[in-house]
Amino acid sequence: MHPLRAKNAWVLLLLLSTKSVAQSPELPTNNITWTSPSRNSAESMPCGGGDVGLNVWSEAGDVLFYAARSGTFDENNSLLKLGRVRLRLTPNPFGTGGRFQQTLNLPQGDVTLTGTNGNTTAQVHIWVDVFRPVVHVEVSSNQPLQAEARYESWRVEDRILKGKENNQNSYKWAPQGEVKTRHDSLSFRGQTVEFVHQNRPETVFDVTVRQQGLDAVKAQLYNPLQDLIFGGILWGNRMLPAGTTDGTYQRTPFRAYTLKSQAPARSHTLTLALHTAKVVPQQRQGQLPVASPAQEQWRAGLQQLLATSPNPKAARQQTLAWWRSFWQRSFIHIQPTQAAANAPQWQAGRNYQLMRYMLGCNALGQWPTKFNGGLFTYDPALTDSTLRFTPDFRNWGGGTHTAQNQRLVYWPLLKSGDAVLLKPQFDFYLRILKNAELRSQTYWNHPGACFTEQIENFGLPNPAEYNWKRPADFDKGLEYNAWLEYEWDTVLEFCLMMLDAEQYAAQDVRPYLPFIESCLTFFDQHYQHLARQRGAKALDGEGHLVLYPGSGAETYKMAYNSTATVAGLRTVLTRLLALPPQIGSAEQRKAWTAMLGRIPAISFREIDGHKLIAPAKSWERVNNVESPQLYPVFPWGLYGIGRPDLELAQNTYRYDPDVQKFRSHVGWKQHNIFAARLGLTDEAATLTMQKLQDSDRRFPAFWGPGYDWAPDHNWGGAGMIGLQEMLLQTADRKILLLPAWPRAWDVHFKLHAPYQTTVECTVQNGKVTQLLVTPEARRADVEVKW
Repeated sequence: MHPLRAKNAWVLLLLLSTKSVAQSPELPTNNITWTSPSRNSAESMPCGGGDVGLNVWSEAGDVLFYAARSGTFDENNSLLKLGRVRLRLTPNPFGTGGRFQQTLNLPQGDVTLTGTNGNTTAQVHIWVDVFRPVVHVEVSSNQPLQAEARYESWRVEDRILKGKENNQNSYKWAPQGEVKTRHDSLSFRGQTVEFVHQNRPETVFDVTVRQQGLDAVKAQLYNPLQDLIFGGILWGNRMLPAGTTDGTYQRTPFRAYTLKSQAPARSHTLTLALHTAKVVPQQRQGQLPVASPAQEQWRAGLQQLLATSPNPKAARQQTLAWWRSFWQRSFIHIQPTQAAANAPQWQAGRNYQLMRYMLGCNALGQWPTKFNGGLFTYDPALTDSTLRFTPDFRNWGGGTHTAQNQRLVYWPLLKSGDAVLLKPQFDFYLRILKNAELRSQTYWNHPGACFTEQIENFGLPNPAEYNWKRPADFDKGLEYNAWLEYEWDTVLEFCLMMLDAEQYAAQDVRPYLPFIESCLTFFDQHYQHLARQRGAKALDGEGHLVLYPGSGAETYKMAYNSTATVAGLRTVLTRLLALPPQIGSAEQRKAWTAMLGRIPAISFREIDGHKLIAPAKSWERVNNVESPQLYPVFPWGLYGIGRPDLELAQNTYRYDPDVQKFRSHVGWKQHNIFAARLGLTDEAATLTMQKLQDSDRRFPAFWGPGYDWAPDHNWGGAGMIGLQEMLLQTADRKILLLPAWPRAWDVHFKLHAPYQTTVECTVQNGKVTQLLVTPEARRADVEVKW
């Protein structure tokens, strides 16, 4: 498909999704309301839209929020916050001893804080425009109040990063020389506060290219960090600049740029407008001028954004319509007539909604939602008291994407009906495809895209994981890393998501075919290349690829025919061949068929008299705590309810000693998903409830840090998947209803199935009391599995 037509297809899907429809009546019971202020930013509440996320809280009489936006990567590939905004009203309705309420209103996608102190009552309403990167703060009160708004920045001067603080960027534990987070350009401009971060010409991209021996192809490589500039402006209606002050929050110094209302009033508005652009400076040098030509280009782009934006009232109506449609597409409400914060089943359903809401806040981003906190990280010392760093910190990097973790953030979006939200993750891979292909061509002189597990936003391995201390003769295409070596099959899951988006939501798969084919070509070409290096034959005696060395996730290392890889290759090729006949030429289909014939079989083993799926044909060591022997169950769907050899897969879950030893609900663990897919209802219910119970933070869905960071989005994503699979699974055209659902739990849910099907079901007292299937013709394919 032509790129413009492909883009228009996404826009059409988005417009269709904004049709005004009714929401589930239970949704308002999932709102979060607090009746006391917060102690700090760890007790914040998420708010967002489009690709902007806010952490909103009230502390010591002030209303505060952090602002974040996807794609704000600095020179070191940290994902920088866009500052902190503090609002103070006088007389102060949020002062000590008064009444307080803060509510996240899910149907409207906004946060409202209400305070009463003495005779003064005020409401602060905060919302984000879904279609434009603009934050609105609306203050209304019963008497005239003075308003003071501060834009607070901790990037007033360069900050040298030492030790673990480099875990926020791509250098991690292996910085090359002195690493600095560069200061922003901060100033009053007219009646606004302006803040801009402009990347210097030398970035970690350049360092990585040199490290990995790719200078010869550097000019061909996609570089998202070069000439990147981002920031925004803050202004208020009838507010003027009132100077700067310095302070400290959570041990991080900051400078506040203050705006004050010209006179007390019963209503005030604040607007934070954000803009990110790639611009070309007229000069390239280490020290950029305070007002560079690039910043003038950026400023012009911001003004264009504001000039073409509708008035706030119209923008609000568009935003409300989008959220209405979002919530109508799907929902899961457990024990809906017994709504109580301390009821575990109801709580799990409510937290499913909260997690989906946070994912919806990056629906229209250019960049995927990061597994390690998304848009909602906060001061790191409140997650780990030893990490006394700035709010820009998150563990496992900002521009670094761990594919095993990212997949769990995005798999739930198919059954939730949010296929349009997959676009940022799909586009991420399309942008870096050529870089991955150039790796294969440069290192091994064969075609195909080589995607590693710890991958930068420019498609090359993370430089710390790639390792600076490498043997001189070690293959330059490999990460010299005990966890990551030879692990490059996770990309196949995103290939399957692209194929599933076609099946679930009728999205045109043709723009993604070159990507899918290139990923498959890598495995076909590379393992024949390795076999020819070892001997005279490229295939084994049965004409199959010899997938060695390989890896079963990060766990089974130096694997021979890793089961996860075999299952992934077999599934993606089979699904390609099942596409409508008009997709793919005769030559392509012949090549897919031939490649499928070269994929080896899955390996098995016997333990205590039980036949089990093996992690691989053989392996040399166990390095981590994953269970890839069950990846043929999820995500690959080769085993499960309604499919052959269910008992074999169930026995693998029950009797494989590693599976049992590694079983947990924490972080990215996915045993709840395996149990649901295998119809093990008690196991699925126990582990999924543990996944989706309230976090130990004030906001119930701020889980973690687990193995990663807080809020842990792959923790929440795995919980969402498990809950969906307990309620609805598919096998070919069959829709399997309630395949792992406890009879004692009432539920009202609406989920999506392949072939553009939606299923809305109500279960009460162990019986299905309502079943709506759209289109109606698909009702015949529904099987209730109780």
